[in-house]
Amino acid sequence: MRAFPLSSKDLLKEIPIVDGVLEAHATELGGDFTAYRNHAYRVANLCLAFSTEGQAHQEKIATAAVFHDLGIWTDHTFDYLPPSVRLARGHLIDSDKAEWIPQITKMILEHHRISPHHGDPLVEQFRCADWVDVSKGLIIFGLSRTHVQEIFAAWPDAGFHKRLVLLGLKRLRTHPWNPLPMVRL
Repeated sequence: MRAFPLSSKDLLKEIPIVDGVLEAHATELGGDFTAYRNHAYRVANLCLAFSTEGQAHQEKIATAAVFHDLGIWTDHTFDYLPPSVRLARGHLIDSDKAEWIPQITKMILEHHRISPHHGDPLVEQFRCADWVDVSKGLIIFGLSRTHVQEIFAAWPDAGFHKRLVLLGLKRLRTHPWNPLPMVRL
């Protein structure tokens, strides 16, 4: 995958859809509000770094970024892909963007796929962006390490990865044979 050189001046520092959706779910996010907001901003900016059509896809990327893990908090589950898709679908219908539903759904459902997604490049770019974030920059898929570090500096972890580990351990205790239901091969 070709990554595009970007600098800190190219970062999206305000994403209205992300902020609007998260404000609407602030109660459910509780103390994880900043952690999830920063994660959504990191993923959106990382995905833009991979995209040859970043500006054209900016709103789609932002939509997928804000909804892709939101079901963890709205539905209190670590099996969060279906609730996240449901929330995104409702938003897209309400925003008169129902034609985006198949692509945004695929972006959400495939974002934890281990193997590459073949087909829609934006789905693959979003998958890679989330893996860069979840790996805390250990995996970068050809992005500039400096750019990844700039993104992490702009939107610090704020406890996001720790929350994921704690939720994963809780899920392991209650579902030992299916601890990571969101992961696809």
